[in-house]
Amino acid sequence: MTRPRRAAFAAAALVVAALLAALGVWQLERREWKHALIAAVDARIHAAPVPAPPPAAWRGIDAAHDAYRRVTATGRFRHDRETLVQAVTDRGAGYWVMTPLETPGFTLLVNRGFVPRERRDPATRAAGNTAGPTTVTGLLRVTEPGGGFLRANDPAANRWYSRDVAAIAAARGLGRTAPYFVDADAAPNPGGLPVGGLTVVKFPDNHLVYALTWFALMLLALFFAWRLWRPGADASNMPDE
Repeated sequence: MTRPRRAAFAAAALVVAALLAALGVWQLERREWKHALIAAVDARIHAAPVPAPPPAAWRGIDAAHDAYRRVTATGRFRHDRETLVQAVTDRGAGYWVMTPLETPGFTLLVNRGFVPRERRDPATRAAGNTAGPTTVTGLLRVTEPGGGFLRANDPAANRWYSRDVAAIAAARGLGRTAPYFVDADAAPNPGGLPVGGLTVVKFPDNHLVYALTWFALMLLALFFAWRLWRPGADASNMPDE
């Protein structure tokens, strides 16, 4: 390989090394952001509950600032309009029971918790469907539009794979409905079902591994550039054309 070609390949290796270094730095920045997010969510989960955001605050709600915030609301459940959303939990496969809670100013969808498949019929868990005023405390969750992995919600067939607030509200003929839902806490329901408090709060944090991988590849690219450009390098040590 001629010296000009070695120089060109060395320059290309340096460009690749620079790109790999930038990716490594970006992953470190993402790691800092992720740790800040985890700390913020942890603080929200353990904070005292606040009233569920009313209609005036709905436009400002987003996942970055409000997801997993502890909220509370009082109203009456519309058990006749519950929606079952397929779920897989530590307790096995079954359903989330999404029930409208009618408050004085709006309707709030509440994920009351998990029921196994054999208890999907409300008649098998009637004891848990209280009729009077109820106060719910739980975690604010953002809507999950569309469906689950490779499975779209089918309102016409009453098949639900995600907690899509707007679609559920439309299918059940609900009135003014909050654009978020609430995962109820672990306060026991009469009869033991649904089982609340099963929210999984876990964020993948592999950014350090990714950063080290990019930096290792950067060092490899730098080594290759040095091999090409080092003093005394000659064609006998370089790959043929």
